[in-house]
Amino acid sequence: MLYETYLLAQREIRRNALRSSLTVLGIVIGVAAVIIMVTLGSGATAKVTGDISKLGSNMLQVWVGQAFRRSGGVRSDAPAFKLSDAAAIEKSVPGLNAVAPVAIKPLRVVFGSGNRSTNVTGSTAQYLKVRDWKVAQGRVFNDAESHAGQAVCLLGDTVRQELMGRQDPIGQNIRIGKVSFQVIGVLEAKGSGFGNNQDDFILIPIGTFHRRIAGNTEVGSIIVSAQDGVPTPRVKADLEKLLRELRGIDSHNEDNFNVHDMKEIIDTLSNTTKVLTALLGAVAAVSLLVGGIGIMNIMMVSVTERTREIGTRLAIGALERQVLMQFLVEAVVLASFGGIIGIVSGLGLSVLGARLLDMPFVLRPGIVITAFFFSGAVGIVFGYFPARKAARLDPIEALRYE
Repeated sequence: MLYETYLLAQREIRRNALRSSLTVLGIVIGVAAVIIMVTLGSGATAKVTGDISKLGSNMLQVWVGQAFRRSGGVRSDAPAFKLSDAAAIEKSVPGLNAVAPVAIKPLRVVFGSGNRSTNVTGSTAQYLKVRDWKVAQGRVFNDAESHAGQAVCLLGDTVRQELMGRQDPIGQNIRIGKVSFQVIGVLEAKGSGFGNNQDDFILIPIGTFHRRIAGNTEVGSIIVSAQDGVPTPRVKADLEKLLRELRGIDSHNEDNFNVHDMKEIIDTLSNTTKVLTALLGAVAAVSLLVGGIGIMNIMMVSVTERTREIGTRLAIGALERQVLMQFLVEAVVLASFGGIIGIVSGLGLSVLGARLLDMPFVLRPGIVITAFFFSGAVGIVFGYFPARKAARLDPIEALRYE
């Protein structure tokens, strides 16, 4: 019985192929839009999480002069950190994996006939441990080289490619600013994060940075990583308490530093993108309702056009529920067919969009299945009223209809 009803529905759909195609267009657009919005939103969330994770695992950053006054504006009179601050943090804050002072200055780097501007970062060997960064070639400088102010450096992968191409960089001398440095290592490529090329930098010992580059002993920031299993909010609270003591800030004054917890940033941005994804998905789902209304309108027209046919079926013994089922199956078949096309179109456009926006394609099987069943539900809901109208036609009046 159900199979015969399905065949009748298919016959009627094929009989008016163009009208049927236009009818399901709303469903196609609705399903495709939902899949595209949710898939690209999930890809954006994954990209944000991945970009922050590239900075380092369980990492916290301490910056100078980033605290805001209640009256508005950023503090500009905050003193820089010192190497002793990083040493005190390493000694006094429990649950830390590594601590690294950081000082950065943009400089021009020259090798042979090539040159480029890049950021020169002064830090300790702990910098790579905090950032979870591996050495691809060569070695890391040691504390003795840092204390002695030796001119040695590690190249980011982009600097290596741009300056040296396929040459072996180990042992080569490059000029950073006005000082000649020997390359002792090359770092693994990390790629871009938040639009910035993380590999476009040079790492040198912080003692060398202070003596030969900056001419002072200031530290712009301190980065730390917490041990696995240690809650970063607790580490952040301990850092803030210690730094207030070290910098002589009493209870009546605001911080002249700021501690950024990467996990908090990840959670905040991920939640934001998830909310936006849900909102865009809900907006896109409205087009499914519009498509459902289109199905209902066309089915109403179909009932009117086929009034005599319905009257004939009822007159020769067809039951109301059989007529109801016929038109309901037509509506569901139309909606389901539109749902399948929408799924294929949505996934294809999602892959294309992910490539154009340079973000990962994150397939959400749940939303695909939900979109398909929702399209079928739209067919049932919006097809029921025309089907009921057809089933309740009076056979005699239907046969008289012209």
